[in-house]
Amino acid sequence: MTTVDDKSVVKEYFNATGFDRWRRIYGDGEVNKVQLDIRIGHQQTIDTVLDWLKADDNLNHLTICDAGCGVGSLSIPLAEAGAKVEASDISEKMVGEAKERAESETLKGSLNLSVQDLESLRGQYHTVICLDVLIHYPQNQADAMISHLCSLSESRVILSFAPKTCFYSLLKKIGSLFPGPSKTTRAYLHKEADVIAILEKNGFQIQRQAMTKTRFYFSRILEATRSAS
Repeated sequence: MTTVDDKSVVKEYFNATGFDRWRRIYGDGEVNKVQLDIRIGHQQTIDTVLDWLKADDNLNHLTICDAGCGVGSLSIPLAEAGAKVEASDISEKMVGEAKERAESETLKGSLNLSVQDLESLRGQYHTVICLDVLIHYPQNQADAMISHLCSLSESRVILSFAPKTCFYSLLKKIGSLFPGPSKTTRAYLHKEADVIAILEKNGFQIQRQAMTKTRFYFSRILEATRSAS
């Protein structure tokens, strides 16, 4: 039985056909109905996290790690709002696109973009964010990734993932949720209880949560803060 290296699959996909597809989805040009639905859903997730952080009214004092930043959909507005952002992605092409979108004198010193896989990230940040990444990895790898993200965080972790429920599992199985077998990587669903358990194991407690749901995009968003010693 052949073992699938999900990290290599993700890296290759987002440096090849996946890059062109998702650059269109994350852009503002013309796309098909399915891609438009995913664009809307993804932007709703981004907007939810931005609203949470802006509501705290302290962005200009925060250091933020955006792990799996893609084309900079979250990193750029966070830097524009005054946060100091370290953003990274496993895909060189995605980071290149993010750099093009972030070409502004006002962002110099506020946003650093680099090509790194999540496990190689180092440093300490007030807030660590990882959106729409865990869907590419099975639970055992996701657990290790979440634990590593927690180790980088001084105060807060914000994650999004596709929740594993009977309904979504059925949709995934029949192919309604992820159309086009050649158009994406494997899609893994995660039980919310499992994600919360690994956060709690690393000393974090859930503070805010939200759900983004469109026809072809669904994402559970959790904000967890480090428990007082």
